[in-house]
Amino acid sequence: MKKIILLAVFISCHAFSIAQQKIDYDKKLKELGIELFAPSRPMANYVKAVRTGNLIYLAGHGPTKADGSNITGKVGADMTTEQGYEAAKQTGISILSTLKGELGDLNKVKRIVKVLGMVNCTDTFTDQPKVINGFSDLMVAVFGEKGKHARSAVGMNSLPNNIAVEIEIIVEVE
Repeated sequence: MKKIILLAVFISCHAFSIAQQKIDYDKKLKELGIELFAPSRPMANYVKAVRTGNLIYLAGHGPTKADGSNITGKVGADMTTEQGYEAAKQTGISILSTLKGELGDLNKVKRIVKVLGMVNCTDTFTDQPKVINGFSDLMVAVFGEKGKHARSAVGMNSLPNNIAVEIEIIVEVE
């Protein structure tokens, strides 16, 4: 009987601990000073997100700002690595805006699974991972451990409309 009571107390405490760890991601965004915006429409004949089962595949997003403008330029020529990092972070805000529009609630995110980050850069630029860290650091700042993901960071000769970065992701949701 004592063992059953101790087990029940342990389970209750563990469940309480897990409940306390639940984070409100909208509140977390506010704490970080990040405002999401209405997602832009696709530029061509595609959709920005496709859900299959508990996975959402997001199309490539660029560093779109709330006013609809983009951060443009080639990293290593027109932009520094640090400016590329900020462009990747802005791309993360754009992706979160689309994701919230798709889900209605970011608290449905279980995990950022996979990221493909493409950097518009010169032939000699080799710090693509440092640029895409702008996106990855934002995902971890917002989602904590759930924001850690598998990732590729590659250089491109050019990207649509000369955007500085393009990122696509796969997200596990409830």
